[in-house]
Amino acid sequence: MLLAAALPSASTQDVSQDADPPAAPRRRSDTVFRSGAELVVLPVTVTDSRQKYVTGLTRTDFHVYEDGALQDLAFFLADPAPIDLAILLDTSVSMSSKMAMAREAALGFVRTLRAGDRAAVVEFNDAVHVRHPLTEDLAPVESAIREANAGGGTALYTALYIALKELARQNPTTGEVRRQAIVLLSDGEDSRSLVTSDQVLELVRRSGIVVYSISLRSASAGPRGRATPDRTSHSRSWYDSPSDYLMRTLADASGGRAFFPGELRELGPVYGVIAEELASQYTLGYSPKNPGPDGAFRHLAVRLPSQPGAHARTRQGYLAPGVRPHADKGR
Repeated sequence: MLLAAALPSASTQDVSQDADPPAAPRRRSDTVFRSGAELVVLPVTVTDSRQKYVTGLTRTDFHVYEDGALQDLAFFLADPAPIDLAILLDTSVSMSSKMAMAREAALGFVRTLRAGDRAAVVEFNDAVHVRHPLTEDLAPVESAIREANAGGGTALYTALYIALKELARQNPTTGEVRRQAIVLLSDGEDSRSLVTSDQVLELVRRSGIVVYSISLRSASAGPRGRATPDRTSHSRSWYDSPSDYLMRTLADASGGRAFFPGELRELGPVYGVIAEELASQYTLGYSPKNPGPDGAFRHLAVRLPSQPGAHARTRQGYLAPGVRPHADKGR
């Protein structure tokens, strides 16, 4: 299936770098952690009761559980590990009036990345187009975003599937620990994909890639149903489309967040929240006490017993290596 092909083999275009000013200096810790094949890496976000990010914690503050069993941390990093980031932009025809603001918001987001981070730009309409493959040079990434134009349908699931496949393929063979994330912007229902939402969710659970989703409402659609102010409702009845429900489900499963801004002008602040979260994460790693390659789904939980009122968020679990039992299908 062509969907499993690497991103650089998809449609691309030349990107000029001449008009871009030199990038501002970016800083990152020189510490590099390396992992073995059995290591489970968890980006962890910690917030307090006011939903403010909690920094300054130490290794002893974190208890990681796999299927209820406490695990021994192999490493702990308070400064976020470098990130491989895929920026997915919906360029279907319904985005025509929104593209200018969407481009500016995405450009502001790219400028928050730090030294050692890498980014790719993928746009989707009737098909999926890679406007720039994963790179640490952010100038051509910005140029690719500026050239995004709207037209056509919405191959949302296909775009997610291809981006997940490519980021998984980019896992460094050197063993360097890197976070991997997708930031997805879309304003409508999938209309062109060759894969299903279940296949995309399955791949998220296998990959460990964090998904941040932003769902803009199409102007031709009615208003969304009411939800709590922080839009944390998990009721399927609140969402007006399968795409909206998938946005929330992917974020919850992967340890990311789903955003449903009511107005286009909220888009910049939403990207700002994602940037702040990525800059505030901890990175934890452990070798599972149950290393058996049984293909089963392992449930994860991170607790902070020494920090009352603090909440740790990470992916819900992962699929162990090996052939999955038939009974686990669809989980």
